[in-house]
Amino acid sequence: MQKAITVAVDAMGGDNAPKEIIKGAVLAVQDKSDIRVALVGKEDVIHKELAGYEYDKERIIVVNAEDNISNNESPVLAIRRKKNSSIVVALNMVKSGEADAFVSAGSTGAVLAGGQLIIGRIKGVERPPLAPVIPTMAGASLLVDCGANVDARPSHLVQFAKMGSIYMENVLGVKNPRVAIVNIGAEEEKGNALVKETFPLLKELDDINFIGSIEARDIPYGHADVIVCEAFVGNVILKLYEGLGTALMNKIKEGLMSTTKSKIGALLSKSALKKTLKAFDYSQYGGAPLLGLKGLVVKTHGSSKSNEIRNSIIQCVTFTEQQIKEKIEKNL
Repeated sequence: MQKAITVAVDAMGGDNAPKEIIKGAVLAVQDKSDIRVALVGKEDVIHKELAGYEYDKERIIVVNAEDNISNNESPVLAIRRKKNSSIVVALNMVKSGEADAFVSAGSTGAVLAGGQLIIGRIKGVERPPLAPVIPTMAGASLLVDCGANVDARPSHLVQFAKMGSIYMENVLGVKNPRVAIVNIGAEEEKGNALVKETFPLLKELDDINFIGSIEARDIPYGHADVIVCEAFVGNVILKLYEGLGTALMNKIKEGLMSTTKSKIGALLSKSALKKTLKAFDYSQYGGAPLLGLKGLVVKTHGSSKSNEIRNSIIQCVTFTEQQIKEKIEKNL
């Protein structure tokens, strides 16, 4: 029998905690027999919420943590002072080997700081990046970095490209993934100082499939599988991507409900439209792994609902089974 992957989940983190977090954990263990979840947070609150579900009691356990880290706290100070917070307790479970991975919709700063301070970086990794999978016309692409390193150096971006290639090939099954650097034009001489310095370094690498620059307008079409940038640019791309997607879906629904004729058309095209919109639903890909750590840390959106939590937990299985940490360690 295959060993179950244990995922420590921050039950108290996020806008919809603990209800949606716990629901997502239950869905994950119902969908996958090789997952065991440790819900970390206020024990009485978690048990009260769990009481409304039917689930395998041996595959969901509760680990008590009385404190919580909010978004307005200093991440480093909070990690050092709040030893009994859900984030710190869960990260220590990964460090000690009690859990194989950690998932949180809580404070991004605390998750990033805690990942590096408690779990630590793989030897050779300069800066761990956050790498979310984003939907495109061609399937999906990996955006790396989207929020961890706003003042990156060329050597950091080179490592982002390597780690992103490993992740895309082994977790999403994209063979020889195309790697591109975000730029304001396709020409090699375009860009700011960081891009101009990084471009030739990426071009020289023989262990990635570097295809050059990619402009923001080409990202939704899937012109590259791994999109490399520093975190300021990456976060702007991600937030605009999500906001525009939501706005377009709302306008489409508004238009379809505007007249009797459009309502009839909407009814006739409902299944096809639902399938199309689902392809651009970012929650189906789970959260963003913090690549380059000694253990797996996955950060989901603060507004995550149960489906995204479920998928974030499930993606930890593939990450662990494909030995992404070991492959990054070997490559770098």
